[in-house]
Amino acid sequence: MIVITLVLFQTSGSSQTKKAQYNVYSVAFYNMENLFDTINDPIKRDDDFLPQGSYKWTSKRYNAKLKRMAHIISKLGTETTGGVPPTVFGLSEIETRGVVEDLISQSPLNKYPYKIAHIPSPDHRGVDVALVYRSDIFKMDKYYAKELWVKNAYKNFATRNQLVVEGTLADERIAFLVNHWPSRAAGSRYREAAGALNRSIIDSLRKVYNNNIHCITMGDLNDDPVSKSLTKGLRAVGDKDKLSEKNILYNPMYKMYKRGLGTLAYRDSWNLFDQIILTKELVEKKDKSKLMYYKTEICNYDELKNKSGRYKGYPFRTYAGGNYAGGYSDHFPVIVFLVKKK
Repeated sequence: MIVITLVLFQTSGSSQTKKAQYNVYSVAFYNMENLFDTINDPIKRDDDFLPQGSYKWTSKRYNAKLKRMAHIISKLGTETTGGVPPTVFGLSEIETRGVVEDLISQSPLNKYPYKIAHIPSPDHRGVDVALVYRSDIFKMDKYYAKELWVKNAYKNFATRNQLVVEGTLADERIAFLVNHWPSRAAGSRYREAAGALNRSIIDSLRKVYNNNIHCITMGDLNDDPVSKSLTKGLRAVGDKDKLSEKNILYNPMYKMYKRGLGTLAYRDSWNLFDQIILTKELVEKKDKSKLMYYKTEICNYDELKNKSGRYKGYPFRTYAGGNYAGGYSDHFPVIVFLVKKK
């Protein structure tokens, strides 16, 4: 277990500080930009990601991407955790459980006892979400999926399920929700419905456990922190002072977005679609012997950016304009840190 020392508080009018040691836990999310294998699935639309497909997705390219993504995931948050990769990380745009198994079999992730929670979704593109967790730290009890239903949806509408993974972390009950909400092309009401579903899952969990459960929802939400799907559907707030019995969800990405930060770029502007949102008990820190929220980061490392050209500073993608670029993803990963006093 990684231990960090933090300044707990500073006495007003005094230079004297009190420090304490904390165990640190990191929770990350990463959109993998179409992590497909090279095997044809006749039920899914994966023809582009085959060796003979339009992307010429060969075993060589697949294995190269696995190595690149494992390398980046192993780095996430390590400046805070002392070199240890995430305790838990959610993924989107993964084709099957098998590609996640291939991912965590790569060095250096294979040094850690990672396990996978995944349930296939009805998405036409054949992309799912998954949660990967350190089984020696997070004790998973169960996981299940909630399907999004939208009233008067367009014909044949199908999207990614919302994955819910329950268990204990640092001897406290916690649930992780992994999302990939409907695309911008689908229209805002589909994402607002996704936000409302997510909130109903969290409300139900809190009711079942009499509020004695932390909930962390993460994902590529295809909306910014100020969008209605977040503020009206999920009903998350970006100001800690606004947390209440009604406003139970804190979105640390809100202030980042207001500062102009983002996780993906489009037409010379940034969006912050990749978000991690927490229930208020983690943030209020009323009981400093319990798990507490520490900080959030967008992991926009230099190696994840284009180095030159018109799109300098944008995410270094696997494919750009239909051409193989050999990068990582069209999204930057994000991470939050939780701490608990030793």
